[in-house]
Amino acid sequence: MQKEVEIKLAPSEKEQERVLIEKLSAALNIESSRIKGYKILKRSIDARGRNVIYRLQVKAFIDEAASPDVYTVNYPNVNAARSVLIVGAGPAGLFAALQCIENGMKPIVLERGKDVKQRRRDLAAINKQGLVNTESNYCYGEGGAGTYSDGKLFTRSNKRGDINKVLETFVQHGADIDILIDARPHIGTNKLPHIITAIRESILNAGGEVRFDQKVTDIIIEFGEVKGVIINGEEHLHADAVILATGHSARDIYELLNRKSILVEAKPFALGVRIEHPQAIIDAAQYHCDIRSDFLPPAYYSLVTQVGSRGVFSFCMCPGGIIAPCATHDNEIVVNGWSPSKRNNPFANSGTVVQITLDDVKGEDPLRMMEFQAKLEQQAFKLGGGNLVAPGQRMVDFVEGRVSTDLPKNSYLPGTKSVMLKDTLPDFVSSALSNALPEFGKKMKGYYTNEAILVGVESRSSSPVRIPRDKETFQHPQVKGLYPCAEGAGYAGGIVSAAIDGINCANAVLKYN
Repeated sequence: MQKEVEIKLAPSEKEQERVLIEKLSAALNIESSRIKGYKILKRSIDARGRNVIYRLQVKAFIDEAASPDVYTVNYPNVNAARSVLIVGAGPAGLFAALQCIENGMKPIVLERGKDVKQRRRDLAAINKQGLVNTESNYCYGEGGAGTYSDGKLFTRSNKRGDINKVLETFVQHGADIDILIDARPHIGTNKLPHIITAIRESILNAGGEVRFDQKVTDIIIEFGEVKGVIINGEEHLHADAVILATGHSARDIYELLNRKSILVEAKPFALGVRIEHPQAIIDAAQYHCDIRSDFLPPAYYSLVTQVGSRGVFSFCMCPGGIIAPCATHDNEIVVNGWSPSKRNNPFANSGTVVQITLDDVKGEDPLRMMEFQAKLEQQAFKLGGGNLVAPGQRMVDFVEGRVSTDLPKNSYLPGTKSVMLKDTLPDFVSSALSNALPEFGKKMKGYYTNEAILVGVESRSSSPVRIPRDKETFQHPQVKGLYPCAEGAGYAGGIVSAAIDGINCANAVLKYN
């Protein structure tokens, strides 16, 4: 017999199996000897009260042995099957490839950047020398931006597809099984490269292809139908289905589509800064303590408020994290954040952004939001003084409108320069942030402090361009066989939702193409 029950544990009891069995026994009102095994289904931290607790949803196996969970997929060999071209090897592209294989189609994944191992050298050059390889960086390369945005797997995309399938696929390829049960699952930037490599090996072992340094420079279209793509301005690859999973920073793809008179649309996005606090401040606020218990992970937060008609919100919060330089072109500053699996760095950072609407950037040009985004990134570069040094300001100084006399120690490796951040942000963004930050301080004790630094600019929260597609067939309305996919097309945000969209696009190819 199997029964599910919720139990509560103190943080110090979380790893004590004996205590867990006793709690199950009491909750089920049975002798502990009858519990032959258990499976934790969900686990979350509840810090609403003075005493922080873990809440666990547990399946107990009563008078019967626990059945083991097996997370494997036997992919068929598709070497001789029909080919599907997948542009981009981020979460959407890789999961689209795996789904193509499950559907009996051969994926050919084309990635403009390098594999994860080679990519590390380019990231080192960005951090240490301020040198941007425009084809291999934090956004371009195997695994996409997700590989180096720390593997946060929390999503609200329940209606879009099977979240568990995505998580189980990660476990199958080496992720810790805890991602299946934690309320806010997280892999860690240090572990993701090995998992991405394992996914690539699954694709190759099944007869698929993954090609690096393969930049799509044109899409071949005849009489309104896709016929293939052109690689690096030379090689022609032919197929009647192309999944376009290029991510939110591939501006050349938007320009290519617009130049070919293939419909693209301006899309609202969000813009702001990356805010970093000492992790101890966040721990004290969220766990109601002076010093965080060793039995608790670094604390997380999520903040949102309304300033007039604009939403201001935190996102991509990285406990124990690092602020990373994510420029994809020369002479621009873009910041993001990530955490290692242990989240053991001394700082906590989060993107804190303001909604940008189409009315904020007047005109009819479908690329105007992208160009607006690019100009702000270039302005941030100028304010920083070059070499990827980022403009920064202490939080209270920013709100009160004065230059910081110095900046706190922070995790952004290329360095920060004290400036007036309002000189790189639109007035309506600066104003909204200035009003929101003290409000956040009222919601979370200690948040509003000059020990926190604002680093600009956080501008790639989502794509500023949408590539339209039919809701049923997932194809572009003008081009049969072209499947705009995930973040780069404006239909997803984050690793899991992008992966789900990749799966959906692969299924659409099988059904409609």
